[in-house]
Amino acid sequence: MAAISGIVAAACGARHRNGGPEIQFTRIPQADSGGLEKNDIIEGVVQGGRPGQRIVLYARSGRWWIQPLRTNPFTRIDAHSHWTNATHLGTEYAAILADPGFQPPFTLDELPSPGGGVAAVAAIPGAAKSPSATVTFSGYEWRVRDAPSSRGGVTNQYDASNVFVDAGGAMHLQMKKVGQDWHCSEVSLSRSLGYGTYRFTVEDVAHFEPAVVFTIFTWDYSGGEPYNREMDIEMTRWGAPTSANGHFVVQPFHMAANAFGFEVPPGKMTHLFHWEPGRVTFRTMRGDGAEPHPAVVAEHVFTSGVPVPGIESVRMSHYAYHRGDPIHASDSEVVVDHFEYLP
Repeated sequence: MAAISGIVAAACGARHRNGGPEIQFTRIPQADSGGLEKNDIIEGVVQGGRPGQRIVLYARSGRWWIQPLRTNPFTRIDAHSHWTNATHLGTEYAAILADPGFQPPFTLDELPSPGGGVAAVAAIPGAAKSPSATVTFSGYEWRVRDAPSSRGGVTNQYDASNVFVDAGGAMHLQMKKVGQDWHCSEVSLSRSLGYGTYRFTVEDVAHFEPAVVFTIFTWDYSGGEPYNREMDIEMTRWGAPTSANGHFVVQPFHMAANAFGFEVPPGKMTHLFHWEPGRVTFRTMRGDGAEPHPAVVAEHVFTSGVPVPGIESVRMSHYAYHRGDPIHASDSEVVVDHFEYLP
């Protein structure tokens, strides 16, 4: 670890010798000198901070490089003093508690000392292994979620054991009732691929009960782009039996022009989105889509509100949705046969 003047390094954080603010890491990505090739989530907490302060993150790959992006150099500290963001991987990770108005350099040879807009600094070596379980599917590494999420309108648990890849290479995402809780599943690609075509072949989900959700979506923790660069292929009735069970969405979904509903029929389907500057085309086709002229179930093009790439990852999530009434659903499973990305 580089020498840091004026602070005492600890296992998960650092504090000024004069008892000033402290930054602690609560999730430490794996040590990897790969730089832009892979990314992960880094998290922590600030003790003794002041309103208006923000975190500036760096990852070391030879030099210290600002994270997650030059265009998004700041990480927000929430009302509970927690912070979360994406980062490209490095051999070490650093967090600076910055005062309002501080303009961080994009690269550093050495970390700064407190003063001149820097309230505190902490650095820590990368972890020996990924903090998340990972699986290899269709030639890509996917992180497996094990933290709760309120995405379904109620806090669902996520269990890494609900995700596996079978001997034939298909990924299984399961949702199970355990006591009063739903234990759900989610995976996220460990790389940001940007513009291109994302193609998923999925076994029959048309039989799912209305409260059951399977969604393919992009998500970016970095900020700087509205709605976390989220675009979705959703297979669910959102708890309403008469609603469509398929949806193409560019967030925010509550704007009528940003959502397109359709009916997903029974059987294997191929879902894709082709993302390009100012335009994203969604399509659902019958079968594995390999036929010369596959039968198109639904297609829609969005040209408004389409995000630009950042450090987003594509994700797949299978969970229970809550509309204010008890969730009526059975244990379920999604089988994704194949994923393909074409730049």
